[in-house]
Amino acid sequence: MTMRYRFLGGTGLEVSVQCLGTMMFGAVGNPDHEDCVRIIHAALDAGINFVDTADMYSAGESETIVGKALRGRRRDDVVLATKGHFPMGEGRNRGGNSRRWLTRAVEDSLTRLGTDVIDLYQVHRPDPRTDIEETLGVLGDLVRAGKIRAFGCSTFPAEEIAEAHHVSERRGLARFRTEQPPYSILARGVEKDVLPVARRYGMGVLTWSPLASGFLSGKYRAGQDVDLSRGRAALTPARFDPAVPGNAAKLAAAGELIDLAAEFGCTLPELAVAFPLVHPAVTSVIVGPRTMEQLESVLKGVAVVPDDATLDRIDEIVPPGTNLYQPDGAWRPVALTDPALRRRAVGDR
Repeated sequence: MTMRYRFLGGTGLEVSVQCLGTMMFGAVGNPDHEDCVRIIHAALDAGINFVDTADMYSAGESETIVGKALRGRRRDDVVLATKGHFPMGEGRNRGGNSRRWLTRAVEDSLTRLGTDVIDLYQVHRPDPRTDIEETLGVLGDLVRAGKIRAFGCSTFPAEEIAEAHHVSERRGLARFRTEQPPYSILARGVEKDVLPVARRYGMGVLTWSPLASGFLSGKYRAGQDVDLSRGRAALTPARFDPAVPGNAAKLAAAGELIDLAAEFGCTLPELAVAFPLVHPAVTSVIVGPRTMEQLESVLKGVAVVPDDATLDRIDEIVPPGTNLYQPDGAWRPVALTDPALRRRAVGDR
């Protein structure tokens, strides 16, 4: 297995096509710090040089673990990415994309990571309460201050990415250099707009959730019972219950994909991790193992390069641009989530 590398948009940074995601390191996933450090070191030894974390992963614990693992010479070999936006602690003004919060969030992340500079800082989600000009302004100032080297966005809809670039040009501000969207065989909606827009603006793209919350792990198949008392299924059973029609469609697709992967000569997880890298806009796919066994499994996907016949079959199972499910944690516009923005006042209808 030989790791491959690509340039991250126009940043000049060369990164591995697999990015080590660390959401599962800490209380939410693997609470054993030393075990997590071993997993990180094994990923680096396998050629991964791109590590992604976030301040909200296990309330900062993930960043602390990453800092431990990279302490010393390994830090110089790694493109280190983290994210801020979600609330950290109680009280007002402790989240979002404002100048006040992002300035504080970056300093806190630098402390937990034990580093002087963050290579890629990403705003974790859009913030409809904050002007994008405010966000771009503070991120540009943080670049000039030497706190971060480049910045990007995560799970932004295409129209907000385009607006951000328009504001950058109009106001002479530094611009988003990367986008981090959810993308998998079962969640292909970003192919319609986000990926083409990112490519148009020369952005690097690092995608998350290639295993579709476990549906592409090879463990689930139509006609087989799903244990709703363990793992992700225990946390959100409604998303895995085969009696729910939408889940039945996902299970049916997963079953066909298991067979397709076997015909191609690999496992479904290996095919799933390889799939996003075929798209011309995608730079790197984030893999988020909790155990060493899971890391070893997904690393094998580096050697998998789907041919056109296999991709055509995937298109038949899940048509391009189609979401068979809404990825966990994907951002939904307030225009949809807040009824007041969709309904005129009673007396004005």
